[in-house]
Amino acid sequence: MVSETDPEPGISLTLAKQARVLMVGAGGIGCELLKNLVLTGFGEVHIVDLDTIDLSNLNRQFLFRHEHIKKSKALVAKEAAQQFNPNVKIVAHHANIKDAEFNIEWFSRFRIVFNALDNLEARRHVNKVCLAADVPLIESGTTGFNGQVQVIKKGVTACYDCTPKETPKSFPVCTIRSTPSQPIHCIVWGKSYLLNEIFGASEDESAFDHSSDKDNAKEIEELRRESEALRKIRQSVGTPEFPQMLFDKVYNTDIVRLRSIEDMWKTRKAPEPLDYRALMEQSSAAIAAKESVLKDGQKVWSLEENLVVFNDSLERLSKRILELKSSENGSSQDAIITFDKDDEDTLDFVAASANIRSSLFGIDRKSKFDIKQMAGNIIPAIATTNAIVAGLCVLESFKVLKGEYERAKEVFLTPFAPARLLASDRSRKPNPDCPVCSVFQTRVHVDLSRATLNDFVEDFVKLEMGYGEKDITVSNEIGILYDPDEAGNLDKKMSELGIKSDSFLTITDDTDKNPYVNVVVAIHEAKESSGDKPVKGVQTSGLKIPLKPRTKEPSPVAETNGHGTTNGKPVHNGLEVQTVLAKRPRQDDDVELTSAKKRKAAKLSDDDDVIFIDDTEGGAIVIDD
Repeated sequence: MVSETDPEPGISLTLAKQARVLMVGAGGIGCELLKNLVLTGFGEVHIVDLDTIDLSNLNRQFLFRHEHIKKSKALVAKEAAQQFNPNVKIVAHHANIKDAEFNIEWFSRFRIVFNALDNLEARRHVNKVCLAADVPLIESGTTGFNGQVQVIKKGVTACYDCTPKETPKSFPVCTIRSTPSQPIHCIVWGKSYLLNEIFGASEDESAFDHSSDKDNAKEIEELRRESEALRKIRQSVGTPEFPQMLFDKVYNTDIVRLRSIEDMWKTRKAPEPLDYRALMEQSSAAIAAKESVLKDGQKVWSLEENLVVFNDSLERLSKRILELKSSENGSSQDAIITFDKDDEDTLDFVAASANIRSSLFGIDRKSKFDIKQMAGNIIPAIATTNAIVAGLCVLESFKVLKGEYERAKEVFLTPFAPARLLASDRSRKPNPDCPVCSVFQTRVHVDLSRATLNDFVEDFVKLEMGYGEKDITVSNEIGILYDPDEAGNLDKKMSELGIKSDSFLTITDDTDKNPYVNVVVAIHEAKESSGDKPVKGVQTSGLKIPLKPRTKEPSPVAETNGHGTTNGKPVHNGLEVQTVLAKRPRQDDDVELTSAKKRKAAKLSDDDDVIFIDDTEGGAIVIDD
């Protein structure tokens, strides 16, 4: 598989044969990409994927068959692809790419890393580690008929985070817990609240918007008391009384309390509480047909059928959680079950609990199939799109192997664009304001058994790196660990602060005059004692940290009276009007595409709806405020 535009195809194939590459993800793109890598003759291919094969994968992930369901994607993909070319060494890892074994040192062994992932968090992690290891990354993604391929090289091209990403949709707590109006509200309640309170690690806060909590302080306090009551019911998991206790709490007691808040229902229809015993008495037919109900994921279950699935899934989940608690290495803290769209037990529970809640509030119920799509944030995948994108990944890899980054392209697959199916742009330059790749990166060896945060700040940051008396902040992904006003952690061991091998710490220069750019330090655990100092830089001699670029002062705006022009550019009331031509409107979730669209959101005072004004026309007039 060699591009017709490649002037030296023999060199490309020779370099591929000598290369060890990593492919992260063995799903839709991954199956196609692995086939291409093996047939091209890459010398050694490592695959990392935590997922197992599901029935829904078989329509597009062609390396898998029906007999492979529930087996490891990485292991089965290796076995299937090995038959294409026995001369290629394939190493499969059924594991999470964020596991400690896949550290910076491990990544640095590879010539190229290929991302074939389907979630934002993992992509950001691989992007960050590849930058730290200085290994080229070829990022790819598809969304329906759209696709994208991007070459990422530290200091040469833009990284994955150079373009801001759309944050996952969250919902106000009061909407989810008190006033749902759409099926998705009930699904989020079942997935991120009820399942987690009973079988998981309490609320999944990422699903909730807490920005308006202070405006609803009384209601928020009531909701906290409800959560505490649920945690007490959790102690009854596995008992005969447990299903009714849970049902009565969330579908009767809590609903009765909500109905008592008269102001809440002046413009809304109040929910109707349910009686468990009465509903069970009218569910005899559904109980008798339980097996057929559980198998029919396309049907919208009746209220009685949802109760049957609710009780059955509770029984299955209760058995699992008790087994986890009784295992040799298990404990009450470790024994948790989290939602997975391919886990029938959690999916059945979320589907049934969400549909019962929808019934209370007069909201349309959904089929299990539809709820799986919504709860799992599933975007329809097209096999042909995956195949095209996988082919583009290999073509771009030839340029990377030869170090021809100036020829690397960002390629977009946009079948509904008016111009052409495939459109390519020159790789963007790194964004100087990117929080990930615009920083200075270095490494440090730390004896985690004795190093304190003070050792890191005084011996490494101030002495070895030359910060001296500068005001600095040291932080990690959790938050601030040290600043001049927050020195309480200095005497604590770094291990006590959650810092371990391959953690990242960020040093921010807070001085006003000639501040350094942010520095990201990768922590490496020292394999042997480093002498008197438990913290020692890997390479600090001749270290030169760049200064932050100076921000330009905004130019004064020429005064105008209404409409006019300045240097030929239209001006309206002193504001330059910029005409932006949207070259290719592109949607962005799994596929990160740059567009000229501008979003504006207005929050309504009486409810939680958000209005998006989305301009996707070929040209947009943007007035900068």
